[in-house]
Amino acid sequence: MQGTAEKAFTAGFNVVRLNQRNCGGTESLTPTLYNSGLSGDYRAVVNELIGRDGLSEIFAVGFSMGGNLVMKMAGDMGPNAPSELRGVMAICPSLDLASCADAVAAPRNFIYQWNFVKRLKGRMRYKASLFPDLYVVDGMRGIRSVRAFDDAITAKYCGFDSAADYYTKSSASRVAAEIRVPTLVLISQDDPMIPIEPFRDPALLSNPSIQVLETRYGGHCAYISKSAEPGRFWAETKIVEFCSAHRKSG
Repeated sequence: MQGTAEKAFTAGFNVVRLNQRNCGGTESLTPTLYNSGLSGDYRAVVNELIGRDGLSEIFAVGFSMGGNLVMKMAGDMGPNAPSELRGVMAICPSLDLASCADAVAAPRNFIYQWNFVKRLKGRMRYKASLFPDLYVVDGMRGIRSVRAFDDAITAKYCGFDSAADYYTKSSASRVAAEIRVPTLVLISQDDPMIPIEPFRDPALLSNPSIQVLETRYGGHCAYISKSAEPGRFWAETKIVEFCSAHRKSG
């Protein structure tokens, strides 16, 4: 895994923040692109922390796209997940990518989609400037939606047949039933980009390893209280509580 990480210390936990491929100024480190199906990158980091650093307790936490990736990693591992992986937590994960693409394309989310597509195009043009022999981006002018971008760029350069194929193979919902490590999912009913319906799927809710905490409000990864009292950053507080409850010493 090529990338960067930052370490910090909080509430008795060492924290490693993972930059996905091309994020955090790492575009020149690898010719490949990131996508929502690269859960193997997360698994590689977990295995390295176990094998090289000798960590005996690891929690994987992801927000939005990262939430889909940590859940997909756990689902791909199934019963073979290492004992050192004590738990997974996903905040507003893009569990079903096709429905998320449809939600972003809704008229009420015009500004979100416009911003996403603008940034995706800009990042892709920069990537192409670093690896001009690999990427041709002259045809992006007509792309107006996330789905169109994934159809023309992500699928083409990441080994998928189409955006639909990419969404099907990369969604954590496809393997969530196989998760065998304790998993907590936070999702809000008013999230403008993550539909609530996939989180009510019996296949997900019937998995005893998964707890879905559905809230009325919270938007997209915006669980912040107006109060300055402890616990103002509610999702982060839940992360610490979850990890503390599932430590070996807990």
